[in-house]
Amino acid sequence: MSNDKKADFSDVASRVDSTAEVVPKADFSDVSATIDSTAQVVGGQTYTVQKGDSLSRIAKNLLGDANAWTRIFQANRDVLEDPDKIFPGQTLKIPPRQE
Repeated sequence: MSNDKKADFSDVASRVDSTAEVVPKADFSDVSATIDSTAQVVGGQTYTVQKGDSLSRIAKNLLGDANAWTRIFQANRDVLEDPDKIFPGQTLKIPPRQE
């Protein structure tokens, strides 16, 4: 026995009454920020990239572990978009060694 009768919603009506106030979205288009800092990285150092350098080579020489290149990359995300794209003369922040 199959029932082929479908539900009939033709007489259903809906209505929404709202007294909620419409709040405009905040406009931050004219906001700007600058940071001036003379603070040094505590326990860290900087390194000027030389011809032939890679982050893993720098990590091996300065941090004693080639796999620490990820820490150098993370510390320099403000100036590096790709860990394979570093260039001679670029100054990188070197995080402190982890013992």
